[in-house]
Amino acid sequence: MLDLGLIWIGYLFGSIPTAYLAGRLLRGVDLRHWGSRTVSGTAVYYHVARWALLPVGLLDVLKAVVPTLGALSLGRPRGVAVAAGLAAVIGHNWPVWLGFHGGRGIGPFLGMLVVTFPAGALWILGALAIGRLLHATAIAALLAIAGLPALVWLAGGPPEVALGGLAMLGITVIKRLEANREPLPQDPAERRQVLWRRLWLDRDTASWEAWMFRHPGRSA
Repeated sequence: MLDLGLIWIGYLFGSIPTAYLAGRLLRGVDLRHWGSRTVSGTAVYYHVARWALLPVGLLDVLKAVVPTLGALSLGRPRGVAVAAGLAAVIGHNWPVWLGFHGGRGIGPFLGMLVVTFPAGALWILGALAIGRLLHATAIAALLAIAGLPALVWLAGGPPEVALGGLAMLGITVIKRLEANREPLPQDPAERRQVLWRRLWLDRDTASWEAWMFRHPGRSA
């Protein structure tokens, strides 16, 4: 029961809508209706205030650090700590307070890795930096998550973290394809194209600008 409670606490921590609160408090906007319509640090950067990315990002990381570290501090197995951290990712992606409309979970995933396998956090951050330089952040993030279990194995890291990496890959694929319940085209060919873009580019449109800078009431 204690382990289930810790995992549930992880979900509730992850559900704290830091980016949403930043949008409401700093600019009076609901990020669920702006740009990519993800409730994320990226959305804060482009639609609220650039400086707010740092505090929001750090808080997103802490949302998983607290339950992961808490589980280890209570003497629970590493697998429970990883599960609590992943529960924070799920809470971030599908927060109960916002009708399960959330972000992509990279921040909380980094928080879990900081506690359980710091080299993995550096791996993800390095991939994101390279992706930023190449204007391919979504692809870099997906490949980095997919490659994390191999990194853990090569580095002799905890097998629980490798399994957590596989779970994160599944969570990421599901979240990208689900895309906060964005409607899909009726035409089968267009639907397949949109799903392919969601998986690799994390957007529905060929143009990043058309997707990121949508305003309320305007579709892509």
